[in-house]
Amino acid sequence: MIELEGVPELIDPVMVAAFEGWNDAGDAASTAVAHLEREWKGEVFAALDAEDYYDFQVNRPTVWLDGGVRRITWPTTRLSVVRVGGEKPRDLVLVRGIEPSMRWRSFCNELLGFAHELGVEMVVILGALLGDTPHTRPVPVSGVTSDPDLARRMELEETRYEGPTGIVGILQEACTHAGVPAVSLWAAVPHYVSQPPNPKATLALLNRLEDLIDLRIPLGELAEDARAWQLGVDQLASEDSEVAEYVQTLEEARDTAELPEASGEAIAREFERYLRRRDGGPAGGPATGHATESGDASYLRDPSGGRTRPPKPPARGTDDRAGEGAGRDRDERDDRDGARGDDRREAGADGDRDGSPGTGTGAAGADTGTGVDTGTDTGTGRGPESGADGGAESGPGDGAGDGRREDPGE
Repeated sequence: MIELEGVPELIDPVMVAAFEGWNDAGDAASTAVAHLEREWKGEVFAALDAEDYYDFQVNRPTVWLDGGVRRITWPTTRLSVVRVGGEKPRDLVLVRGIEPSMRWRSFCNELLGFAHELGVEMVVILGALLGDTPHTRPVPVSGVTSDPDLARRMELEETRYEGPTGIVGILQEACTHAGVPAVSLWAAVPHYVSQPPNPKATLALLNRLEDLIDLRIPLGELAEDARAWQLGVDQLASEDSEVAEYVQTLEEARDTAELPEASGEAIAREFERYLRRRDGGPAGGPATGHATESGDASYLRDPSGGRTRPPKPPARGTDDRAGEGAGRDRDERDDRDGARGDDRREAGADGDRDGSPGTGTGAAGADTGTGVDTGTDTGTGRGPESGADGGAESGPGDGAGDGRREDPGE
């Protein structure tokens, strides 16, 4: 371990950690911490000894040229510190590395030693897992902790997970046993499009982290990257009707499960977040490049439970003009009924003609509410096991190395 040198006394520090590997589907978690380092210009002050924790046949070092001189970068875990300015400054200790190959308990004890020396008040560990979630909906993010008091105080879930775990779960338990408050934030990545990067999942983790630690995080171009990612997957999905049908099934299941979330309390939380962003945040001060709740990024943060999608073309030629046509036909029918009350047969025929556009109006409403026309707007382009052979729910496709579909409660 490298000794601390030149690290000033920190202000209300929070440690934010993420690790590449099993607990990092789509590289969403490690990319989130890398984003914080880049936006806030984090300075690395320590690194763990790679010899102690990594198998270099699994995580190989890389060689690069520095002005004609060959240098080697060893896989390890590094710590950096950033100070977030504003009316109420606060420091973050960022931990970014690779899930260790061995000696996990020693690994966690070393990180806790840094936390103790720096006076860290809370540890937040970011993770991402593969799940049965559609890419067209906001990314679900779960906040879990092993501390019942912390769960009640911060409105988190108390973990009940049992089963295989990764370094995220081990570090959280180590923090709990050491008396350090710890929270894990888990983003669910669609298992049928698990290849990194996944900027939409990264954005969801940062949004949740922002709420948790009460800091405004500059997002830079991340919101636009997330939008481009979704549009790219939509385009690929439109080429495969079976994949589109599978995604529609996931959408319907998600919407049904989340219908109770469209409550006054959920809408109030989103409105408070909007006000905090607009006013510059209570602690973080103004931050450039931050996405708002309107415009192109609006589909990413939906207070109604995530059912809104970007505008899409109408399905099978049915659009709002059907409703307008129905209204005009009804007006004309009323005029004819008044002027030709003695011609019952013609009035009845007009009424029959009016019925078809009226039915079309209902279809248009259903399409915009439930996303029926997923063939043009949803899906993935990664050839999942889902559409053709019905095996989508049995495994993560070709992204198994990026994350595991385990319960986020670890």
